[in-house]
Amino acid sequence: MIRILIADDHTIMREGLKRILEGEAEIEVVAEAVDGLDALQKVRLGGLDLIVLDLSMPGRSGVDLIRQLKEEAPKLPILILTMHEEEQYAVRAIRAGANGYLTKESAGLELVNAIHKIASGRPYISMAVAEQLAMNLMPEDVALPHKTLSDREFQIFQLLVQGKSLTDIADGLFLSVKTVSTHKTRILVKMRMKNLTEMVQYAVEHQLIAPRS
Repeated sequence: MIRILIADDHTIMREGLKRILEGEAEIEVVAEAVDGLDALQKVRLGGLDLIVLDLSMPGRSGVDLIRQLKEEAPKLPILILTMHEEEQYAVRAIRAGANGYLTKESAGLELVNAIHKIASGRPYISMAVAEQLAMNLMPEDVALPHKTLSDREFQIFQLLVQGKSLTDIADGLFLSVKTVSTHKTRILVKMRMKNLTEMVQYAVEHQLIAPRS
């Protein structure tokens, strides 16, 4: 039996995932979480074989949450289930410790297969993500500016281009406004941009504005 924790802040999404899995004799949803802190608390209780994790939830989420979950339970596999289709998000998630990456659009067809594959010790990623991972291992003459950002910088970049204020970002990531402002300055320097408008234009051009789950 594969005992699953579903971590997603939308009740409808959790119910839909349970509906997909309810006919599977070898899979049982034994816990649910509505945000990152809730997910961590459920993991600490034990009794899980795999986490199905939304990439974007209130509070701690994304790469930070993946890393903390891996610190707390290194052997517990994580399947990312997200609205993000851009391979760059998948690459960062896999590097942080995720064992698989699946878009919510594909969940109806691929979720059961992905869970079985990850539970057996194998990764689950699309061909596009595999190619992106391979490309990232190869030297590049000129890297795209957003690829030079650290995971934290990329996370703040996403929030900035969504229109979030420095205060909103600081509150959501449990950082000081000064720290977020410093990150913003570093992002502009690394990406060789003058202002937020240029960042937004770049994000739109490269399909990097994260959908809101």
